[in-house]
Amino acid sequence: MRSSLLTGLTTRGTSFLTAGAATVLAGLLLGSRALISVGVTLIVLPLLARLAAGRARYRLSCTRSISPARVAAGTTAMVTLRLENASRLPTGLMLAQDGIPYALGSRPRYVLEGIERGGVRELAYPLRSDLRGKFDIGPLEIRIADAFGVVELGRKFSARNTLVVTPRVVALPRATASSSWAGDGDGLTRSTAAAGEDDVIPRSYRSGDELRRVHWRSTARYGELMVRREEQRWRNRAQLFLDTRRAAHAGTGVASSFEFAVSAAASVGVHLAREGLDGQFITDTGAYASGGIFEDVLLDSLAVVTTSPAQDFGRGLAALRAGEGGLIVAIMGRLTADAARQLAACRHDQSQAIALLLAVSTWTDPGYAGQGAAAGGPAAAGGAGRSGLVSAGETAAAEAVLRGAGWRVVSVDAATPLAVAWGALPRRPDQVAPAGGGYGTGASGAAGTAR
Repeated sequence: MRSSLLTGLTTRGTSFLTAGAATVLAGLLLGSRALISVGVTLIVLPLLARLAAGRARYRLSCTRSISPARVAAGTTAMVTLRLENASRLPTGLMLAQDGIPYALGSRPRYVLEGIERGGVRELAYPLRSDLRGKFDIGPLEIRIADAFGVVELGRKFSARNTLVVTPRVVALPRATASSSWAGDGDGLTRSTAAAGEDDVIPRSYRSGDELRRVHWRSTARYGELMVRREEQRWRNRAQLFLDTRRAAHAGTGVASSFEFAVSAAASVGVHLAREGLDGQFITDTGAYASGGIFEDVLLDSLAVVTTSPAQDFGRGLAALRAGEGGLIVAIMGRLTADAARQLAACRHDQSQAIALLLAVSTWTDPGYAGQGAAAGGPAAAGGAGRSGLVSAGETAAAEAVLRGAGWRVVSVDAATPLAVAWGALPRRPDQVAPAGGGYGTGASGAAGTAR
């Protein structure tokens, strides 16, 4: 290193220089050779140590791995650092510090006694965040000290990794998932029959296709098994709509209705993906890029989604209408009857549509016992009666509009766990889910039964 000899001196090294200069001066004034010798030693020691440290050509390599690289909020990931000394000299005492955002806690620090030639050291530490987001981890910073502690030189590696913290994902009951969601129920069969079998556009049979989808006339014509193309595309599609309008939500931080909605979107999307549906994620600002696996795209998008200043969701509704049909799931904040009519019109003929309407006021009511309940948390005791009254009146108009347009609707308040609300979805659009506090959590609640 060609920097100044004074660069990298520790407080101890600077003290040695100061004390040495003072001792030499005193020795000259007193005519004492002994004092001069001591002073010269104190001056030369840190300078020689600095020169030796600067000439040492340590070749260190660093690799970092995060396992897993994507975790749900509140879940721990492990970071592993691997330091290798590829130089011909052993290193001296090293201080290592990895760079992490302050939102993830204090930066981990380590003291290494040195790494021998060709040696390897592995360091590991946990990372946990209750906040979703994408966080840059790194770079690793090391400081190499000499044996006397008078010199400390810093090196910084360029490697960085990204930790993705997604919303909490709640396991949803499969009982709610019926085959008619995906458009392969009686409604679609009747629609195909009405159009006439000759209008069906077939494609070659693929492993995993249902035999009842075989188009026998095309099979006889082409000499190979053919299936109905548009039925397969319809059956495997879903559109997940999240209302991110700032004015449509209330509360702050992780206890806000918006964070509940984000967690609900993640839970529903993962549930649908694991049921075999491919999907598209849409917000009031428009559709998100759908390249890649739906579950991965959705979770990565929800990790960084924020509220929007939009007053309406026209762009999002346009994306819904432009979709290929199939299941629609909408997670909505405050919704007026007029806005509900716009949303209801996005449902395609014979497609299935579900709406989760949040009773937003329950997230800010100071007298509300269940305020701030997590999407997967238990319902608050004593809040059921009040939540039923609040949510029933707040979402009644939008519910009526959507049900009249063939949607399956459930109202969710701050005390209701998402899994309970999901299980309470009515089986048919003309049924009404229990309002707010009517969900219940015990056997008498009959969460999956509509009235």
